[in-house]
Amino acid sequence: MILFDRVAKKYPSHITALEDISLKVDRGEFLFLVGPSGAGKTTILRLLIREILPTGGSIIFNDWKVNKLKNSEVPYLRRQIGFVFQDFKLLNDRTVSENIAVALEILGKSQSVVQERIHEVLRIVHLEGKEDYFPRQLSLGEQQRVAIGRAVAGKINLLLADEPTGNLDPKTSWEVLKIINDINKSGITVVVATHNVDIVNSMKKRVVALKDGKISRDATKSRYV
Repeated sequence: MILFDRVAKKYPSHITALEDISLKVDRGEFLFLVGPSGAGKTTILRLLIREILPTGGSIIFNDWKVNKLKNSEVPYLRRQIGFVFQDFKLLNDRTVSENIAVALEILGKSQSVVQERIHEVLRIVHLEGKEDYFPRQLSLGEQQRVAIGRAVAGKINLLLADEPTGNLDPKTSWEVLKIINDINKSGITVVVATHNVDIVNSMKKRVVALKDGKISRDATKSRYV
């Protein structure tokens, strides 16, 4: 599903974020990206959604040559990818249902389809009965679950998560990762960038470790250290 072929990313300030990265991710796989701050984890995620462009190499997602896409084609790429942020990025003046609906309305779905899918998503993220709550009325873990629901609402092929448990306590972190793991079991490919050593070590998924913009280790059913 994903292929990075000798990808490099250098910023105008001469900072090298990635150097000679080659990486293949199969459909349905669950992958952790680990490494210290500045290692290049977030850069990989941003390249996948074409938020930024590489300075070298090529990126392929589902036969799309991501770095060769026209600007007019980028929205169609992003419809296949859900993104979960550490700081949730919810609309505070909209309810849980309305936050999830945003992703569907952008796709031009009818109101009947939107309502049906909202109910499905609320079950996926275990927020039944809270559809009329506003973000300020929810715990941090519940807010992150809304963000996950919004990310998967459009029936995506790939879920990217950038430090999804960074603001959460250990118990809530496990709850969030269990939901993400269940989403993966439904057939959606998942890539999670994280510093959470305990979760990475316990879940025994594929781990790609980055250091100074390079892959230092790539192992299945692995540990952070």
